[in-house]
Amino acid sequence: MKKILIPLTNHATIGDTDHENGTFAPELTHAIHVFLNAGFEYELASIKGGKAPLNGTDIENDEVNSAILASDEFQNRVNNTVPVSQIIIDDYDAVFYPGGFGLLSDLATNEDFAKLSAKHYEDGGILAAVCHGPAGFLPITLSNGDNLLATKAVTGFSREEEIDYDTIGKIPFLLEESLTRTAAKYSKVQPWQEFVIEDGRVISGQNPASAKGVGEAIVKQLNQQTV
Repeated sequence: MKKILIPLTNHATIGDTDHENGTFAPELTHAIHVFLNAGFEYELASIKGGKAPLNGTDIENDEVNSAILASDEFQNRVNNTVPVSQIIIDDYDAVFYPGGFGLLSDLATNEDFAKLSAKHYEDGGILAAVCHGPAGFLPITLSNGDNLLATKAVTGFSREEEIDYDTIGKIPFLLEESLTRTAAKYSKVQPWQEFVIEDGRVISGQNPASAKGVGEAIVKQLNQQTV
């Protein structure tokens, strides 16, 4: 059975502000919904382990988000994430970084997850992310010394979306700028529209609306590998 590793942030605010945040729940739950429907397993992990902070748990009229959040199994996993020190990366078929503002303050610079993701990718695995999640790609350096994104096209939360969300003055750094400087190509569409890029085994989605599409792209690629 295919198994997806999902790194979550331990950081519970937007940067150094007092604005509560963490992982944006719908970006996590909509992808998990796709994985479960495909018969895949998932593991929630974080740098420190333990309870991972979530934001967006009270969104109305999102049945998928509400259903996953109501699951006892999910709650047990999100409250007891596996610390990165205990992860055996060979046990997983893909790594998926959901968004939320928290990871800009930890996963965006964390070498432990970056090394695991680099090994996973070089062993033929899939790396995927949505919204602010591609910040988790930034510290990934391959064995040849190149950044993972040096030859890759990606997307991620845009400057316009930060402005719309009134967070551009609160975030530690602007993801669009960092991706533009690091990746071979950064692309975006109109704010809040679904947009997913697959560049080989690197998959990225622009915003919350893209979480399901990223999940579906992961499932598609993993199913192709087993044919």
